[in-house]
Amino acid sequence: MRTQFDAELQDRLLRYVVIDSQSDDASQTVPSTRCQLDMSRLLMTELIEMGAQDVSLNEDSVVLATIPATIENSTPVMAWLAHVDTAPQFNATGVKPVVHNVYNGGDISFSEAPNLVLSPHNFPYLAEKVGEDIITASGTTLLGADDKAGVAVVMTAARHLLKNKNLPYGNIRIAFVPDEEIGRGVTPKLPADLQSDFAFTFDGSKPGEIEYESFSADLGRITVTGVSIHPGWGKDKLVNALSLAAKITLMLPANMTPETTEGRQGFIHLIAQSGDAAEVEMQFILRDFELNGLLAKGALLRNICSAVAATEPLARITCEISHQYRNMRYWLERDMGPVELAKAAVRDVGLEPIMGEIRGGTDGSRLTEFGTPCPNIFCGMQNVHGPLEWVSVQDMAKATQVALHLATRAGYSDEKS
Repeated sequence: MRTQFDAELQDRLLRYVVIDSQSDDASQTVPSTRCQLDMSRLLMTELIEMGAQDVSLNEDSVVLATIPATIENSTPVMAWLAHVDTAPQFNATGVKPVVHNVYNGGDISFSEAPNLVLSPHNFPYLAEKVGEDIITASGTTLLGADDKAGVAVVMTAARHLLKNKNLPYGNIRIAFVPDEEIGRGVTPKLPADLQSDFAFTFDGSKPGEIEYESFSADLGRITVTGVSIHPGWGKDKLVNALSLAAKITLMLPANMTPETTEGRQGFIHLIAQSGDAAEVEMQFILRDFELNGLLAKGALLRNICSAVAATEPLARITCEISHQYRNMRYWLERDMGPVELAKAAVRDVGLEPIMGEIRGGTDGSRLTEFGTPCPNIFCGMQNVHGPLEWVSVQDMAKATQVALHLATRAGYSDEKS
């Protein structure tokens, strides 16, 4: 069903995705890539033009703004978040979005990747989108609907509220965050800058989805230092760091990888490796829904490193496990008010809430941990982080409607969490 928001959402997404804003885990700058600021500055300009107040860029490069209340002395303050960066796992430079108007239900081909096919046979949810307007990339890049669909939803809902002051709503804070894809966008300082009682990220998939549980996450960094010597004189002297790194990988349980797990199962995932025979750096992400499971995976990785090191006393192997984020359920289950508010808003637009867990994390995971409760709400993105990414304009419109119902429901003190 077409809505008054479709055209604006499509226009915003088409404009936003062509801006390269890919984050970079190897960078130590804030944000990790300067190109993210191109997106952030555009959003600041658009927020000012639509009449938002308090538009600013904080020291962590988060765009902040206020939609002022239309209800006098309204409490509480709600916030909406989306992230401006796109995933570093796949090419995000030179995005060419393609609109497939009134999708006919068949296979979608890609002009720049003739062998690539987006098929409803492989992705059944696509079969439900017949007659809707589907947006993809051209086959050689990701689309960036993660999370520029969320950005478009928040911006469209914000503009609608600012143009319709007859609607009853309280103060709403807006935050567009960098570096979500590398887990660094939300810092402990954001709750004080955000100044909201609770928040919602728009960073999810199918209409109706509400998520208040995410993985808990740690990062593992292993350094394998061998002994470098001319291979012609290497007998009993050379220690190949690459070989030892391979042993570490092979000793990981075969049933504890992303490609062998689902549902509530956690994993250990080797995401990067660099180096040579002298020294190798390995980077792992550790994921589990429960803290004891996460700690066990860290202990397993350390034990594997110790076992491999014991086979070669001339080598040096270090394993450092660092905190990334924690399951937001640990805090939200103490006060389910924001989750219940989201359920009510989803029902307001004729959908039944779909409750599930995120096999990943959102800015809401860290924001909740730092003191601002923040469940996640759908924005329509599908098949993210790769060339088969797509989004339905009409799914984005449903998310926009949910945002507006959140605004009017949260505008009254008896609705607060």
